[in-house]
Amino acid sequence: MTDKAIADKAIADKAIKVTLLKSVFGQLASIRGSVQGLGLRRIGHSVVVADTPSNRGMVNAASHMLKVEPAVKVPAVKVSK
Repeated sequence: MTDKAIADKAIADKAIKVTLLKSVFGQLASIRGSVQGLGLRRIGHSVVVADTPSNRGMVNAASHMLKVEPAVKVPAVKVSK
């Protein structure tokens, strides 16, 4: 396995699903930046991000407007021909 494949597997094992529940209108610029840094664009938008200290910091900054849950692993489906 290559180093990139090992890193991707480690990130996939530790992931969180983040959903934006409230608008960023009226929030501090740092909170808006954290929401944007997580990849969230609109209310109800969900993204799966790696559970790293930097992402956790962004989640903590905007925790009053986010819903955080563990990411659900989707089993790989083999297509037979």
